[in-house]
Amino acid sequence: MSVLSVDGSGPVLVVRARTRSLAPAPCTGCGTPSGWCHSRYVRRLGDTSLGDRAVLVELSVRRLYCENTTCAKVTFAEQVPGLTVRYQWRTPLLQRVVEAAGVLLAGRGGARMLRVLNVTLSRCTVLSQLMRMPLPALVIPRVLGVDDFALYGGTYGTLLVDATTRLPLTLWEGRDAEQLSRWLREHPGVEIVCRDGSLAYRQGISAGALEAVQVSDRSHMWQGLSRRVQDIATAHRSCLPEALPPAEEAGPEPAEVATEDAAADTRAGQHARGLFQAVHTLTDTGRSYSAVARELGLDRKTVRKYARARTWQEVMRRPPRKPSTLDPYRDYLQQRWDEGEHNAMVLHEELRSKGYLGHYQRVKMALAPLRRGLPLDQPRARPPSPRETARWITTHPDRRGLHVADRLHRLLAHCPELKRAHDLVRRFAAMLHNRDAAPLPAWLDALSHSGLPPLAGIAGSLREDQHAVAQGISTTYSSGVNEGRITDVKLQKRLMAGRAGVPLLRHRVVLIAHLRRRYTDGPTTAPR
Repeated sequence: MSVLSVDGSGPVLVVRARTRSLAPAPCTGCGTPSGWCHSRYVRRLGDTSLGDRAVLVELSVRRLYCENTTCAKVTFAEQVPGLTVRYQWRTPLLQRVVEAAGVLLAGRGGARMLRVLNVTLSRCTVLSQLMRMPLPALVIPRVLGVDDFALYGGTYGTLLVDATTRLPLTLWEGRDAEQLSRWLREHPGVEIVCRDGSLAYRQGISAGALEAVQVSDRSHMWQGLSRRVQDIATAHRSCLPEALPPAEEAGPEPAEVATEDAAADTRAGQHARGLFQAVHTLTDTGRSYSAVARELGLDRKTVRKYARARTWQEVMRRPPRKPSTLDPYRDYLQQRWDEGEHNAMVLHEELRSKGYLGHYQRVKMALAPLRRGLPLDQPRARPPSPRETARWITTHPDRRGLHVADRLHRLLAHCPELKRAHDLVRRFAAMLHNRDAAPLPAWLDALSHSGLPPLAGIAGSLREDQHAVAQGISTTYSSGVNEGRITDVKLQKRLMAGRAGVPLLRHRVVLIAHLRRRYTDGPTTAPR
């Protein structure tokens, strides 16, 4: 052994060895053993580092004559099992390290990690070694998961997953029916296919595996129903303030009136009142928001805001302030202000002695209305947003807090449309909970005759896919495995800065899943 420096890259441990002269070696062409030596030459092999030193193996090997006269090879180089591989400058151990770095970290990240291990390779070499790795032999799954994912821009891809072993099978660019049907015809034997409500996937499965049972994922159905409920809440936005508790008689209403009266005399208040009247004059005639925006020279969102407001004060009013750590001390601030203490720094120090941990700036901003002759800004309850209302309706009643249950009860008592949507959602939730698809036809009829256009629209799409929807409700199969694998695909895309082509992405997604499985205790199977 000896230690030397190569190109100033640091100390390299050199190991010199030679093969035995009389030991026969099998021919690499026909496998016939031969000990007839032609010559010798030195092979230089990189090996895994030893401590902080790179290792270089200088191995003297023989070139032998093949003693089989029918073999196409005249001479061949002997190979040392576990140490040499034909046409390779690295030992099998180092080659596995390079391949693992490429699978886990791709080109640039893999090259940096190998540099830490005293192995100097370029990112292109790491990617080249990665793409040379063969993909695992494809086993036809009994239960197949199909889902799409965003590839780049407006382009989508398709990912296939074995729902039993939870391992990805392949992926490709596009999400059309022809590609999926072709893959299913080339790989017969799939019995069950889990998918979302995509029409393209439905047609592709029917064309490629007619006997396979299609299962529509229940999480996608629930998500689609939730979006329709949000659309209904948006259409009845004027009802949402009814969820708030009734105002107390001795509440801060006089402060509201005083603030609005003061705002009416301001320049901004006069502008808002004139704009409110102009917008409502045009929208009350039935004209669209876009037409009104073009005529008044306003943005469409501004026209929509003024058209949805019931009074001009709603446009002027600031959004309800969220609760803050200063709220318990506002009465004390008002008391000290009335006593003549108007210094924000002094008041902040007094509050700190009482346990207030907030910043001085918050106290200063709280005193600003008092300096203008206005009362302190008190926290006001704000009506729920359409998204929040949809979340209340889709949440199981046993999991709603008392605060939410009380507000939802008042809202549903005021708005019959939301009450109807709530009842239909609870009926569908009961079907999912009981895994009973028998009430599905009656529920779809109730959606169609509910008088709510968003629900009537989803009823049509579910009725076209009714068999797969019933399977999704009554069976345990779902696309949960697909969603987990798509999350992994997105992670691999980010590691490669989104610049990986489909072949490289396919290699990494498939190989990294098998690499992880190799180092776990055992395979995990999905419940049947």
